[in-house]
Amino acid sequence: MRTVPFLSALFLTACVTINIYFPAAAAEQVADEIIKGIQSEKNIDSDASKIVEPQAKVNAAQLFVYRSIDATINFVIPAARAAGADLSVNTAEIRQLRAKMKSRFAVLKPFYIKGVIAIKSDGFIVTRGSVALKDKNKVNKLVAAENAARQRLYQAIANANGHPEWVAQIKLTFAGRWLSNAQAGWWYQSSNGSWKQK
Repeated sequence: MRTVPFLSALFLTACVTINIYFPAAAAEQVADEIIKGIQSEKNIDSDASKIVEPQAKVNAAQLFVYRSIDATINFVIPAARAAGADLSVNTAEIRQLRAKMKSRFAVLKPFYIKGVIAIKSDGFIVTRGSVALKDKNKVNKLVAAENAARQRLYQAIANANGHPEWVAQIKLTFAGRWLSNAQAGWWYQSSNGSWKQK
């Protein structure tokens, strides 16, 4: 008689398909929002305040009940959550990275304009052309810091959404969006490796 409940449970789990997919459209939207925020003249504090969500006060018993219901739903119907996939970027780490990248952008921008810094096809930046000797060390440090921050941002977004394996797809999405959001006159690398000015 124990086989009936076991077979029922097996049938139920077999009917539920896990449909976790990378939300490409949401990733592009998030990438554009982040890049435009970094490159905008507006203060980062006003941007950050928009994405902070107020948390309701919930007592421990209510929290336990909510978490139990959420865990049960996710166990029984995991595809329901995946179907409405969206990317969360509201973590302290992501906000901190965005703020640092925005302040660094103010220093990087003149070098973009001069053509000293360019965007590679993978979305990272590189020094291109000759750099004045007095600026060389500064530019190299800025490029290294920015590239490291971009990599950390991609990983933080993947982690914030519970899918660290998405980091390569997030990086690829951002690569295209960095190029699309490049300003007129900036240098970038096309997919075939040649350098062009926007």
